[in-house]
Amino acid sequence: MISSNQTASQENSYAVIFLANGPGELTTWVRPLAEKLHKTVSMRPKVFNAKTSLKLVLVPCPNATGKEADVAKQWGLFEKIKTANQFWKLLICPKKFGEWPSKGIVVFLGGDQFWSVLLSAKLGYRHITYAEWIARWPQWNDRIAAMSEKVRDQLPKKYRNKCNVVGDLMADLSSFAKEEIPLPKGEWIALLPGSKPAKLSVGVPFLLETADRLALIRPNCKFLLSIAPTTNIKEIEKFNSSCNPIASKYKSEIYNIKPSQNINQPWKRLITKAGTEIFLQEIQPAHGPLSQCDIALTTIGANTAELAALGVPMIVIVPTQHIFVMQAWDGLFGLLARLPGFRRFISFIISTWRLRNKGFLAWPNINAGRMIVPERVGKILPQEIAKETHSWLASNKLLEGQKNDLQNLRGKPGAVNNLAKEIKTLLEEVTISR
Repeated sequence: MISSNQTASQENSYAVIFLANGPGELTTWVRPLAEKLHKTVSMRPKVFNAKTSLKLVLVPCPNATGKEADVAKQWGLFEKIKTANQFWKLLICPKKFGEWPSKGIVVFLGGDQFWSVLLSAKLGYRHITYAEWIARWPQWNDRIAAMSEKVRDQLPKKYRNKCNVVGDLMADLSSFAKEEIPLPKGEWIALLPGSKPAKLSVGVPFLLETADRLALIRPNCKFLLSIAPTTNIKEIEKFNSSCNPIASKYKSEIYNIKPSQNINQPWKRLITKAGTEIFLQEIQPAHGPLSQCDIALTTIGANTAELAALGVPMIVIVPTQHIFVMQAWDGLFGLLARLPGFRRFISFIISTWRLRNKGFLAWPNINAGRMIVPERVGKILPQEIAKETHSWLASNKLLEGQKNDLQNLRGKPGAVNNLAKEIKTLLEEVTISR
C-alpha cells in the first residue's frame, strides 16, 4: 500500500531521466551534462532535500558492455540507475522499480531514439532529444537539441520551432579535460585497445608488441595505455596471456605491474619482458592525460570521436587477420555476428562486407567525408604500425596538420552548457504547469 504521504511526496517532486546506452556516450555526453546540470539545478542526490532528482536509464545496445551501470554508480550523480536488462520491465511496469514522480523529463543521450519516446509516454513525462545526426521522431518530441544547423534543416518545417541548435557535445571535451597532474615531460604515445572483449583480445597483444618495437626505434618515447571504464588491469593482463589464443600470435609479454611512484605520478606501470614501461591510466574519463599525448594508436569506435574532440592525432588500426573475433560491430550486423552456430560464417561475411563497403571507419573521417586520420585496415603487423608512428612523430608538420584538421572539425565549446539550459527551461515549464 502507498500512503497518502508518499503520494503527496511524488506529486510534489520531479524527475530528470537521462536515457543512454554504451560506454562512449556515458563518458562523453552523460557525465559532463550531469555535472553541469547539478551546478545549475538543485537535484538529488547532490542536494538531499531537493524536489528534483536525476536518474539514469540504460537501454539495450549491442555496443554496450554490461558494466555501464557500475561505472555510472561511481560518479555519484544519479539517485537511481536502471540497467539495460531492466529496461523492458521498466517500460511495461515502472512501479516494479519503485514510485516515480508524476511529472518529469526524459532526455535522450544515446541508443535508439524511439526508446526515449516510449519511456516518456509511459511515464507521462516531457521529452527532449539530443540529435547528433538526425531527429527521427520530431512529432513526439517536446524539444529537439540539435548538434548542427544541418540536423535542424532536415526537419519538416512544421517541427523546426521545437528545435534549437546547441552544438556538438564532443566539442566540450577539451574544456573538461583536467590537467592538474600533468604527464611527465617527454614524447607521449597513447594506446587505446578498446573497451569490449572482441576488441581487447586483438588490441592488447597487438599494441603491446607495437610499443616494444617503437621503443627500439624511439627509445625516449613514453606510453600511456588508457584502460576503459568497463575493463581493468587484470583483464588487460588476461588478454595478453595464454587465456587469449590471439596473444600467441604476438611477441610481447607482460613482465609485471609496478605500483605508482609517488603522488605526482599516480599511474601504475606495466613493464613488458622487453623492458618497455607503459603508464596505465585507470581513472576515467582520461581526457586530461590523453589531451597531452602527441599521437594515439586506437581501434575504431567512440574513442576516435573523443580523440578528435581533444585534438589528438591518431592512427586507427583494424587488423583483419583476426576477422572472426571482430564481432563488436554496431546495430543489426553485430547481433547477427553473435548468433550461435552461425557465428563464424556470418561474422566473416558481415565483417568483410563492412570493411569493403562502409567506407570510412573512424569518426573524424566519417564526419569530414574525407581521410583526415589514417585508417590501417587489413593484415597489418605491429612493426608496420611502429614504423608509421615513428614517421608521424618525426614530422611536426604532419602532426600539426592532422591536429588542425581535427580542431576544424570540432564545433565551438558550449554545447553542454546550452543543452543544460534547454533541460532547465523545459523543467521549469513542467513545474509551472502543475
